Amino acid sequence: MGIFSRKRPDEGRTFDGQGEERNSTIDRIKYNGYADDLVWKYPYDNISIGAQLIVNESQEAIFVKGGAVCDVFGPGTHTLSANNLPLLQRIVNLTFGKETPFTAEIWYVNKTVKRNLGWGTATPIKLPDPKWKIFIPVSAYGEYGVRIKDAYTFVKELVGTLHAADTDDVEAQFRSLIITKTTDTISNYINKKQISIIEIPTMVDEISNVCKNRVIEEFERYGIEVTNFYVESISYPDNDPGVIKINEQQAISVAQILQAEANKMQRDIEGYTYQEQRSFDVLESAAGNEGSGSSDLMGAGIGMGMGFGLGGAFGAQMGGITSNLNTGSNRATPPPPPTTLVFHVLIEGAQQGPFDMEKLKQLVSENKLIRDTYVWKQGMAQWTKAGECIELQSLFAAVPPPPPPGL
Repeated sequence: MGIFSRKRPDEGRTFDGQGEERNSTIDRIKYNGYADDLVWKYPYDNISIGAQLIVNESQEAIFVKGGAVCDVFGPGTHTLSANNLPLLQRIVNLTFGKETPFTAEIWYVNKTVKRNLGWGTATPIKLPDPKWKIFIPVSAYGEYGVRIKDAYTFVKELVGTLHAADTDDVEAQFRSLIITKTTDTISNYINKKQISIIEIPTMVDEISNVCKNRVIEEFERYGIEVTNFYVESISYPDNDPGVIKINEQQAISVAQILQAEANKMQRDIEGYTYQEQRSFDVLESAAGNEGSGSSDLMGAGIGMGMGFGLGGAFGAQMGGITSNLNTGSNRATPPPPPTTLVFHVLIEGAQQGPFDMEKLKQLVSENKLIRDTYVWKQGMAQWTKAGECIELQSLFAAVPPPPPPGL
């Protein structure tokens, strides 16, 4: 059943038992539409003063003349007279004689709740994706329920806008209203949240509530109460070129994020920072680039390494590499850079470093690094006492070991 009805298969008769061809006035008016209709127009307009108007429960009968709402009648049986048709009387100059004829449209308005009314986009609507700057075709559909809250406003706004109030025109007006407000709300929502269109199917519930509020505002203008409104689905075609491109870009972004996380975990395990890793990468790259100038390498070293805490050891190492490159620029293959030996030291329960050999000598002289102090360098499986490391034994050559117990 439609929301509105004007013509039914059984309407080829008047409601006092006479044929449609009669030209006399109607003296008994009653609702003859379907129970599911929200609005039904009485098919005849030759009415007389003194006619009986029957209005059922949850209904109102609206008299319309020249597109203007004149009088409203609630449930019950009403005898039409000049007394209860004051507005219509002034418009058509009714007399007080019995059965005086006049013409007017009568609209029956059903004020019960109508549920399970469907809406949806006939064709996908293209919306700009705020995240990827690509237009994506979007389809949406759902259900809603309504109740005519203010019959006077409803008929006044409806008939005043559409005049003849053809069923298809009226239904199209509400369908267009919902689609317009829904698509506009979806577009505003994704722009405000700065999310991609391909993410919105997971946010249907939240978007549904936002759309309902927008639709309620519009329906209230027509005297209609929206009892429920749902966006059941928001979709897009997977084979659309724009969607394919977005999926590819997202896959690349996810792979980059996963790789960055993996690199960070590896650095955490091995005990060095991202900046130190980049410095090592610069050294390795510079050593493998044949014919690189010392100024280029020093610039890379200062930018990537010295500012990130490698300190004097890195500066000395860079100077050595620069010297080797300057003196050996005519060689077919430059020698590999020497490895900087650095250790982390556990001092008073706190990890410090990394320290080069010069700094380690200073720590020995300050008695902060002794043979029993735990140290670690890249490549070692675990922390080890300094006195057990071959590379550090020379630091303790001038320092006597602790005396044996009992002496």
